Amino acid sequence: MTPELIGLTGILGLLVLLTLGVPIGVSLALTGIVGIAVMISPEAALAKAGVVVFEVATKYELGVLPLFLLMAHLCFAAGASRDFFDVAARFVGHRRGGLGLASIAGCAGFGAISGSSLATVATVGSAALPEMRRAGYNPGFAAGALAAGGTLGALIPPSGALIVFGIIAEQSIGKLFVAAVVPGFTQALFYMIAIAILCALRPDLGPPSQRVPWAYRMRGLLGIADVIALVVFVIGGLMIGWFTPTEAASVGVVAAFLLCAVRGAFNRAAIGEAFAKTLSTTGMIYLIIFGAILFATFISVTGIADLMSQTVRDLHASPTVAIIAMAVLLLVLGSFLDGLALMLLTTPIFLPIAIELGYSPIWFGIFLVRTMEIGFVHPPLGLNVYVIQAIGKDIPLGAIFRGIVPFLVADFVHLAMLIAFPLVTLWLPSVTAG
Repeated sequence: MTPELIGLTGILGLLVLLTLGVPIGVSLALTGIVGIAVMISPEAALAKAGVVVFEVATKYELGVLPLFLLMAHLCFAAGASRDFFDVAARFVGHRRGGLGLASIAGCAGFGAISGSSLATVATVGSAALPEMRRAGYNPGFAAGALAAGGTLGALIPPSGALIVFGIIAEQSIGKLFVAAVVPGFTQALFYMIAIAILCALRPDLGPPSQRVPWAYRMRGLLGIADVIALVVFVIGGLMIGWFTPTEAASVGVVAAFLLCAVRGAFNRAAIGEAFAKTLSTTGMIYLIIFGAILFATFISVTGIADLMSQTVRDLHASPTVAIIAMAVLLLVLGSFLDGLALMLLTTPIFLPIAIELGYSPIWFGIFLVRTMEIGFVHPPLGLNVYVIQAIGKDIPLGAIFRGIVPFLVADFVHLAMLIAFPLVTLWLPSVTAG
């Protein structure tokens, strides 16, 4: 067998393992070790596995992951989980589709402390969906808006997906965070425009709620001022060069501890739970990173990435056409792979091709996460849809998927904008110290 054929066999084997339900990290590590053993030798495979585990476990930059996770869990312990939606609802709930707009704003705000799509949709959805249904919103529309809005948690910094990509691709996590700010903001804006258009055409989808006094709105805003200050200080300090990503995460943890103390949540039970959840999630992600690096090593040895790069050159396709083809393939794979598995499977293959085409690896990281986000809501997998359906058990899955269609249209238009105008992603990193 040629090296390329061994590589393709390994990729198919990985897909089979994932289909059988084998955990992502184990699937990646097993495929990588077996592949390296076949390509080089069993001794080389075992030696590489040992080196990868040691290097990853002692990597200073990787400390940013558990620190940002701890910051998020401490903010949850301080009761900051549903506050963003509540405040947004006070300001725009009286407009047609206002609670839908508030749900998007709530997802964006919560995403800035959670870094996770599933955590965002679960937390904001549990607060927003009952409120939207009590206000007379169409159940499918309400659930679709929340499922789509939850994807903001995967892109808005501090994004766990971008941290993992930065480590795998050996790119600056700080630059990735800065590059994600404008795409994250415009993604939320596109969702809000979709809601405004839908509710203008069909007012029954999102009837207005009762207007609340300005004093009540301002009290709500003051109630989240401490969380907003924390996010702005940490991410803003990273953008203007006050902190490295690891330092920013460390400062964020200290500020989150203070937030718990100020809000009266600094107790043994809450802090213990925050540490336990952080350790559990960190261990899972570390295993995934171990496996991803072993798999990437296997792919590089087989020469598949070089072969695909040469194929792209031989086709004489424009960079834009090649990236669009890549996006279509990612969307197809996203139909049956979870987002992190998709990113870890395709990064070793597609990143060298994107660089060969002249694209920045920072831009590619945002493009990959943005494409991965769409997989969270499009059928048949659509993990966010199942999370929302678990909250609103009486809402049929078909109704939720129909409610998501307008937001998928917004997603595709937004993705097309990022492809056509890379400056949307790269401008902010070019003018900041991040």
